[in-house]
Amino acid sequence: MTIKSVCVLGGAGFVGSSIVGKLDAAGYQVKVLSRRRESSKHLILLPNVQVVECDVMNNQSLKQALTGADAVINLIGILHENRLNTFEANHHQLPRRVAQLCENLDIQRFIHMSALQASTHAPSQYLISKAKGEAALKDFSKKLDVTIFRPSVIFGRNDRFLNLFATLVKYLPVIALAKPDAKFQPIWVEDAASCFVNALENTDTYDKTYELGGPNVYTMRELVQKVMDILGKQRPIIGLNDRLSMAQAFALELLPIKLMTRDNVKSMSLDNVTHQPIASELAVIPTPIDAVLPEYLINDTPRGAYDGFRSAAGRAINARR
Repeated sequence: MTIKSVCVLGGAGFVGSSIVGKLDAAGYQVKVLSRRRESSKHLILLPNVQVVECDVMNNQSLKQALTGADAVINLIGILHENRLNTFEANHHQLPRRVAQLCENLDIQRFIHMSALQASTHAPSQYLISKAKGEAALKDFSKKLDVTIFRPSVIFGRNDRFLNLFATLVKYLPVIALAKPDAKFQPIWVEDAASCFVNALENTDTYDKTYELGGPNVYTMRELVQKVMDILGKQRPIIGLNDRLSMAQAFALELLPIKLMTRDNVKSMSLDNVTHQPIASELAVIPTPIDAVLPEYLINDTPRGAYDGFRSAAGRAINARR
């Protein structure tokens, strides 16, 4: 079946914006579901993109939004849960409900973003809930053409990972680093997005689960050191043992905006690395982090200056309203 219309849940986020941009450029009609249309204004001007406000936790609203789509891409996920926004609801129950609606609406193609090291035996609730979501989708394998992606940490201009390190390096005299030896295999957001789009109509990817990682593996300490080298700001790094890492996370949980939780620390006890290179059928050669990171961390690059001017202009416009 030829796919013309794609509905993307979580399409206004960091990874979703890159995927939606590539879908638009490829000529697909894209419907982005967002809780607040205003948060998706960077997508509204794309010629083939329609942004629809939708509460994906409301089954009736979700059914109405999915109607007419040829394929669905689910990117919704959270790193920190609270009483009203849980891992169970977002990572397990939502994929199951979306799959059921796809079956009811005769939408056969479903692509889902999970997480590397997802397992029902994992040490963190985040990874356990991701595994439950994968298992829920496998219950629909006879009715839907499902592809699941398990990325390592994803980096790019608007990421909340390396940019957070950059902020800490700029403003703190010493970096107290939880789980300094935790391993990651960062993949550039544009490469991850290409994997999703390239898989969309490739029947070789149906009913498969893919791990996504970049060409190199780094420890947490090495990533922070890389950020410092790029910024030209050296700070002492104090690596925390497991007990102190949990204590630091507990303290950070008390902040209004959670930067890290004890569940995050538990996730980092597993190496966030892939078992094999990106599959050939995805047609992506991963980009080294050194080819991308300096361009968006250093503000005096042409692109960095442009973003600064754009941000300042946005603040000025909002101030006049």
